[in-house]
Amino acid sequence: MDFLLIFEKGFFAAIAALGFAAVGNPSKAAFRYVPIIAFCGNALRFSLMTYAGMNIAIATFFAAVFAGFIAVGFAYHARYPIEVFAFPALLPMIPGQFAYRSILGTIRFMESTQEVAQEQYLPGIISNGITALLTMFALGVGVAIPLFMCYQASFRMTRGEAK
Repeated sequence: MDFLLIFEKGFFAAIAALGFAAVGNPSKAAFRYVPIIAFCGNALRFSLMTYAGMNIAIATFFAAVFAGFIAVGFAYHARYPIEVFAFPALLPMIPGQFAYRSILGTIRFMESTQEVAQEQYLPGIISNGITALLTMFALGVGVAIPLFMCYQASFRMTRGEAK
């Protein structure tokens, strides 16, 4: 395994997550924990895709679940809702490349007047669009699992009842 490459992917995801966290004007605790969650989640997703040969949507699902559980632990420690930590950390995993290719293919399809050229764009549009949608769905469902499993703990955390 190339640990430097895994570290690089996680590091840049952590920087991006810091930017996403800053937009929401969160607590200072978010700036400590969000990069760690993003680093771990993206490193896991990259490792699953590269070394385990998983599809991006499936790897994203497992990474989102993993990041969600890490966010639960940090939320318990900081006494903030889990969402404050989980959502900015997952934003770097949005499949922008696939969405971009799907939109670009759609624009080229609409601009083309030749049927043969249009037929060449359709498989790419459909493939990239489905991959982007399934990956975003995996992000949402993956992070929701820890949120629902730890709902009572999350409720107690924000009310000061947790120890």
